[in-house]
Amino acid sequence: MKICFLAGASSIHTVRWVNAMAERGHDVHLITMHRPDKDKIDDRVNVYFLPLNPSMGYYLNVFKVRKLLNKIKPDILNTHYASGYGTLSRLVNYYPTLLSVWGSDVFDFPYRSKINKKILKKNLKAATQIASTSFAMKKQTEKFVSPKLPIVVTPFGVDMNLFKPSHNGKERDTITIGIVKRLEEVYGIEYLIKATSLLIKKLRENRLDDIANRIRLLIVGEGSLLDKLQNLTRDYGISHITKFVGAVPNVKVPEYLNKMDIFCVPSLQESFGVAAVEASACELPVIVSNVGGLPEVVKDGETGFIVEPKNIQQLADRLYDLVINPELRMRLGKNGRNFVNSFYNWEENVERMETVYENLIKMK
Repeated sequence: MKICFLAGASSIHTVRWVNAMAERGHDVHLITMHRPDKDKIDDRVNVYFLPLNPSMGYYLNVFKVRKLLNKIKPDILNTHYASGYGTLSRLVNYYPTLLSVWGSDVFDFPYRSKINKKILKKNLKAATQIASTSFAMKKQTEKFVSPKLPIVVTPFGVDMNLFKPSHNGKERDTITIGIVKRLEEVYGIEYLIKATSLLIKKLRENRLDDIANRIRLLIVGEGSLLDKLQNLTRDYGISHITKFVGAVPNVKVPEYLNKMDIFCVPSLQESFGVAAVEASACELPVIVSNVGGLPEVVKDGETGFIVEPKNIQQLADRLYDLVINPELRMRLGKNGRNFVNSFYNWEENVERMETVYENLIKMK
């Protein structure tokens, strides 16, 4: 197939999709306004950079994209993100177009203003078909459109050969709680910091000082809240056991996951939960908040725990259960990898997306 993507080259989501399709022998093209960041795009992918940047570029690059599409003549256009690139895609009006929704484009963008909501509805309606990475996001998208074709769920899973357990990076004398996320308010990292402090207090109250002394917190990611979160660790007396790493390329994420013993995603909003899936693939027990697509990727009591968002006490209690019981951590972690292999194996996810493409192309 000749597949053209209209998406941001700076996102790991885009990079993984275009690279996967190139690896499977397809003729892949990427039209973008964003420069690649830390994650490398496969040399077999043809990349075209548009002359005008967001946000006006979503409107003013229309003729350039049409010209490129007339030259490429793809079998299908897969647009990623329903607001920005979705607007450009609607104005270009290529057939067939698969519009992949990502999360904030349907959970956040339409609620900022009436105009945004109107734009989103137009963009969704213009697509030949819509794809979502989770059932929760599919349901959210259906609030804004009655699609001509059913919304397809195409999970953004993990490479099981890359994300796998390794004990090389683990420190035997520590119990490391971790997260790999952007340092933004929506991901609830402040609640993890507060819960970790509460956990240590509870351990000491129960005279488990040996375990309390072993607790570490590892935060991987960059974002606007770095200074605030660093100050918070000082305020709660855990700065000396907390390490902020910064952003790392996706291929390096397994290295950091394998330094952890417990993984947390205390988000306030989450469309899917790929970070939780990646952690489970590395046989980590995972604690997630009960929002969006997160409950889909964690089986409560089997692969991890589900807690209510912002509930510091509940998060601390589940952390306590895990830090005092290494056998529980091991059992939930192994169950997690089996669960991910059954439902979120990247190879199978890519095959599912190929089938979606093929079915749309047949409609030409």
